[in-house]
Amino acid sequence: MAITLGAVTLPAGLRWADELAWSPSVQTTDYTLTGALVVEEYQRQSGRPITLIGGRKFTRLSRADALALQALLDAAEMPGLTLTLHDARQFTVMPRRDGDSALICQPVPVVLDSGPANPGPDTPYWIDQIRLMEV
Repeated sequence: MAITLGAVTLPAGLRWADELAWSPSVQTTDYTLTGALVVEEYQRQSGRPITLIGGRKFTRLSRADALALQALLDAAEMPGLTLTLHDARQFTVMPRRDGDSALICQPVPVVLDSGPANPGPDTPYWIDQIRLMEV
């Protein structure tokens, strides 16, 4: 089964890199003036990061498709998108824009080169990361 983001089918080689790096349980600790330990715990309701990373071989898409995906992720007033993973799990997500773009990709290099200087719409690109968060 393919990964989809809304109506867009993503390359098959993407994988969820930080699936097990997040916990909904949060704990803070502090000490009172008498030296007693105060522990507070709560459950997060949303905000789980979903970072899809790619490899060099199986995450190619055309420049036109990369620009369309970037436009989807850069939409200013975006409602939640449905992300469907390979195993049919579904999440309502939005782009994570905390410093970098939600989509990080680069042109596929030509032998001993970094890629074409003036890429056309059919120039192949690799996806390095798609940065999302569950809402």
